[in-house]
Amino acid sequence: MNGWLNSWRAAVRIARRDAWRFKGRSILVLAMIALPILGVSAADITIRSSQLTAEQSLTRDLGAADAQLSDAGYDGLPIYQSPDGKNKSLVNENASGQVMQDGNGPGVDVPAAVPAGAKTLKDSVGTGKVHTKYGLLDVDIRELKASDPMAAGIMELDRGHFPDAPDEVIATNAFLKTSGLHVGSSVSARDLATKYKIVGAYDLPGELKATQINALPGAFLTPLAKALKAAGRDGPGITSKYLVAVDGGFTWNMVKAVNAKSVVAHSRAVSLDPPADSEVPLFVKYPDWNRNYGGSTAEKAALLAVGATIVGLAMLEICLLAGPAFAVGARRSRRQLGLVGANGGDRRHIRAIVLSGGLVIGVVAAVVGTVLGLALTFALREPLEQYTGARFGGISVHPLELLGIGLLAILTGLLAAIVPAVVASRQSVLAALTGRRGIRHANRVLPVLGLAAVCLGVGIAVFGSMKTDNVLAVGGGSAIAELGIVALTPTLVGLFGRLGGWLPLSPRLALRDAVRNRGRTAPAVAAVLAAVAGTVAVATYTASSDLESRNGYQAQAPYGVVAVSIEREQGRDLDAVRAAVEKRFPVSSRADVSRVVVGKKTCSMYRSNPGCGRAEMVLPKANACPTDGPDADRKFSVAERRKLAKDWRCDRTYHSSAITTDSDVLIGDAGLLHALGIKDPGAEQALAAGHTVLFDKHYVEKNRLTFRIIEDSSKPVPEGQDPVGPLKSFPTYVAQDGTESYGVRAVMTPATAKAAGLQTVPFGSYFVNENAPSSKEQQALDDDLAKLGADPNLYVEEGYVSDNNIILLALTVFAGLVTIGAAGIATGLAQADAEPDLKTLAAIGADPRVRRTLSGFQCGVVAVMGVVLGSAAGVLPAIGLRKAEERQQLKFYQEALDRGWGGMGAAPHIPIVIPWSTLAALIVAVPLGAALLAALVTRSRTSLSRREAS
Repeated sequence: MNGWLNSWRAAVRIARRDAWRFKGRSILVLAMIALPILGVSAADITIRSSQLTAEQSLTRDLGAADAQLSDAGYDGLPIYQSPDGKNKSLVNENASGQVMQDGNGPGVDVPAAVPAGAKTLKDSVGTGKVHTKYGLLDVDIRELKASDPMAAGIMELDRGHFPDAPDEVIATNAFLKTSGLHVGSSVSARDLATKYKIVGAYDLPGELKATQINALPGAFLTPLAKALKAAGRDGPGITSKYLVAVDGGFTWNMVKAVNAKSVVAHSRAVSLDPPADSEVPLFVKYPDWNRNYGGSTAEKAALLAVGATIVGLAMLEICLLAGPAFAVGARRSRRQLGLVGANGGDRRHIRAIVLSGGLVIGVVAAVVGTVLGLALTFALREPLEQYTGARFGGISVHPLELLGIGLLAILTGLLAAIVPAVVASRQSVLAALTGRRGIRHANRVLPVLGLAAVCLGVGIAVFGSMKTDNVLAVGGGSAIAELGIVALTPTLVGLFGRLGGWLPLSPRLALRDAVRNRGRTAPAVAAVLAAVAGTVAVATYTASSDLESRNGYQAQAPYGVVAVSIEREQGRDLDAVRAAVEKRFPVSSRADVSRVVVGKKTCSMYRSNPGCGRAEMVLPKANACPTDGPDADRKFSVAERRKLAKDWRCDRTYHSSAITTDSDVLIGDAGLLHALGIKDPGAEQALAAGHTVLFDKHYVEKNRLTFRIIEDSSKPVPEGQDPVGPLKSFPTYVAQDGTESYGVRAVMTPATAKAAGLQTVPFGSYFVNENAPSSKEQQALDDDLAKLGADPNLYVEEGYVSDNNIILLALTVFAGLVTIGAAGIATGLAQADAEPDLKTLAAIGADPRVRRTLSGFQCGVVAVMGVVLGSAAGVLPAIGLRKAEERQQLKFYQEALDRGWGGMGAAPHIPIVIPWSTLAALIVAVPLGAALLAALVTRSRTSLSRREAS
């Protein structure tokens, strides 16, 4: 036993000295192993730091209070609630209580429900428009005495001080950034003459991006509500909660006592020590409400398998990169290893020396990576908090987890050194002492195993995507196929060598050198392959999901178009509103629209007051979908429902519009078609001829569109019957299939409506802009509209906004860095391994630029091979995952049809998109950049040295 320990102690000492002697190579391997450890440890510390403890979470909600009480919204009826206060229900489920919203209705006197002797602090929140540097901005207005000890922890003071006087407020940093104001500025609300001085800035620890203003209780919201009421506007929508401090904490019995008074309680003591389910009346009444809806055992196993696969592939990639470094180190130290053999050492001693090199590097990498990961978390804490929109609870370090990550680094170092150790132990002592490289035979078994793995993995992935909806099968099959390609890499590198005859001298030399030394080239190519394959897979899946979301996005107007509508007082302020929009926005054209009104008096839309009517489009019975009626699941069989799902009558999509009327028809002219981007000469000719233009063919019958005129909408309609009213029919032109009308159902000219006896009033306008209005321009317009006293509906079409472009860019940069790093490592190892050849070139008078050019092409060759193979390998898992997802959605769609659920629309379509721009950047830009970088950092000249004595 002592002999074994002594031999390993000597091996570790030799490895440590060897690592210190060749610092460049050691730092290279150290960086390869430490960088992933740095990332994983930083991610672990970041995730753990972002996870709040129960006490930290309660402090952000309750401050230092014992509980928070609020009106349940059930008109004073007793309730049951869950211990955390998130779920509630009426005690008597047959009681009909109307939920109070925005402070309307009688509500409940919450302070009256507070236990005797308890202290309370009111916390009210409302919304309002405040004047900013650019105009008006909708913000949350809060009234909480933040300086009260009971509120400590709810707000995080950044600078200045909390309000001390009624005319002082404090604002969040997000509000100051958006509004253009600063500490010391004055701010006021629309319709409120009082000006408030901003005396400080704060953050909400859990909502760093919230735009909020805080004032003393009763100083802002109460006068604002009075001012809005006097101006005839809606109130600020005040909701109030009460922080409560009571000796001994707010117990579960106290919670049940306030529940009897229709008050919900969020108690600190109950949240930290919840009662048993048998003591919670809500769970006794509704057992399912306390069911754990976390992932199932199968889902957790799948996530664990995916995580293990990712970790395994990451370790494989590091071993592929670090293994050649240990191999080169072993070859550079072959004379030293030969001396060990000459002095009585056997193969296991040589293996121990090389493995000790991996052990030493792994231990140092674990320590360096963990320390740097902790430092990186400290350095990036503020940007990470701003990105996530929430403060960390503190830097949380879990030693056992970091120890496990460190052991992973040590294991990786040992695994990377296994193959070089075995190879070094097999060389003869004579060949090691004389410096001969010996003959390297290719492994004939590895390509066969790789090909078998590729076939097996592709088969599993295809089966998983085409025959099942098992995502795990697709991921596992793709991983097996990728491992097979990695095993095939030496053979594939040899196939690349056949292209050498078509290349000029320098790239031909680089390619032949790469093929001749496959033991050094193949791992580097495989590492690049693995990194690029993962990037391409994620990029393909992300781009496909992005297209699906883009296709599902319903624009309510063409990009950059602004829609304004106002129904109050028959659009009395509409002309002034139109002028304000044209003043602030870069308007190039305008299309005005009106709406149809019915009844003895002109009423706002959707009101069913006596005397208020409406005009509605009539759907011909022949065009109605049979399954839309009641009891469709009993009237039709599963086969009939599936068949009817493909019927054109049932293929109806409901699209919201920027300007909506109760009659679904806009009164306008050809300018409206132009504003909507509709280029249909037939539609313009139809309007000119007095016909109606219809964009939903379901409502046309014999080229005519029919409206039912309902004089009084307040009269109830018996179930299953149509409302009573006269019908008016219009000659109609149906727009071409596929015409995008942005939710507009029909267009009728004012002359046509007047000729039919329909009464119309101005309603709104579409504004076509040269470019989309900015946030500053919108704030300025809000300010102008506030001065007018108008309150129009304003919609700005900003189009589909996706964050995936940033993701794709980040993936491309990541893959590029890994590719350049792996190719650079392979080039550096190639230069170290081929140093005698380079010195020979220099000795025979080769141009110094040959060394730099050869270095650049060596790096480029490795990058090209890895990127090409990785791009081909990465597309498979993405396509498989999308196909499996398609099967899942189709399965749900078919189940919905079988059960007779209505409104399913068309069958789901899951697009697959290849991110050609990302592939182009990887295949062209990255290898070119790697080659140029390698050429620039390589020295042109090399020093000659004496031949070693044999």
